[in-house]
Amino acid sequence: MAYENVIVEKEGNIGIITLNRPPANSVNWALLEDLEKALDQFEKDKEVRALIITGAGEKGFSAGFDVSEAARAKEIGNKGRALWTRIERYPKPVVAALNGYTLGGGCELAMACHFRVMVNTEKAKIGCPEVNLGIIPGWGGTQRMPRLIGKTRALDMLVFGKRINAPEALNIGLITKVSEPGELMNDAKDLAHRLAKQAPLAVKAILESVTKGLETSIDEGLKVEGKNLDMVSSSKDAIEGITAFLEKREAHFKGE
Repeated sequence: MAYENVIVEKEGNIGIITLNRPPANSVNWALLEDLEKALDQFEKDKEVRALIITGAGEKGFSAGFDVSEAARAKEIGNKGRALWTRIERYPKPVVAALNGYTLGGGCELAMACHFRVMVNTEKAKIGCPEVNLGIIPGWGGTQRMPRLIGKTRALDMLVFGKRINAPEALNIGLITKVSEPGELMNDAKDLAHRLAKQAPLAVKAILESVTKGLETSIDEGLKVEGKNLDMVSSSKDAIEGITAFLEKREAHFKGE
């Protein structure tokens, strides 16, 4: 499948999607369509068990919405909001490899991913600075940030439009890991490969249980957890996992 605004690669059991709209990897309608197609491709590919989303170039992951398409802002905003939610609910773990500035819609995309690895450089910053333009985040920033780092810290970040570096982001729980310069993709791939070795059905069930649980009451969340436990308990992977544990060997999961 041909793509113009993303680069799509596959390495073993992981899929890699690189946002490719120089110089800032800003988000427009065409990029959203390509990203959606890439997600479709990897969701259907049974060999792929984990994804990485990163940005092309040395400047950054994404600067967010492409203001040159302001005339379509509402349309693009609706599509972006829906696509970020799809990523959050994706059945395979998604790792964001943040290779520089991760701002506005780019930060919101990163927060929709399940794991975030960020490079530790002077220029690498993450945040939602929309308030400085007299607007607010519109692709989930006001909802996902407090869920990730708590209301108090989220308000401080959002109301003042703060941009913080990787160590600060790790300290408040906004990212999963800090990478040193030159090691970002190695670290992201290492994480993705480790995720790919886990039991696919169990990982999918955990992702769904956690995500849906945060969207509803604890009682409803427990129902989702119970349903998923029943599902995975009768799987071949569960038998393999228990057998491997008893035999003191590494489990080999097939997603069955």
